[in-house]
Amino acid sequence: MGVIRKTQALEILLAEFENDSGAISAKELIKRLDSQMNKTTIYRVLEKLEDDGVLHSFLGNSGIKWYAKCNGCSKSRHIDVHPHFQCIDCGKVDCLNISMKIPELSGREVVASQILIQGKCEVCSA
Repeated sequence: MGVIRKTQALEILLAEFENDSGAISAKELIKRLDSQMNKTTIYRVLEKLEDDGVLHSFLGNSGIKWYAKCNGCSKSRHIDVHPHFQCIDCGKVDCLNISMKIPELSGREVVASQILIQGKCEVCSA
């Protein structure tokens, strides 16, 4: 991790991702951490963690930004090219541990791609 200073805000935010194996929305983090820090600090730390390759972000079905832990990324290179699954009943969001090949587009350079699959999770479909 390229984070230079380990601030209290950074430690609190990282703990949220250690305690939660799925993705967490920025909106949910603001609600959870309201008594500990303001939303500006939360967004600033999330941006820093994403820049450092600790977290990756993507947009959910309602346009809300979600964050999840990276796996093997670094400050200079994000390699989390995978789809995400969002349950249409309970709203749970997970990273899908399957690889995806982003097609090469003639005359264009793809720098990011987001794939969101929606359906019912294992709990809601039972």
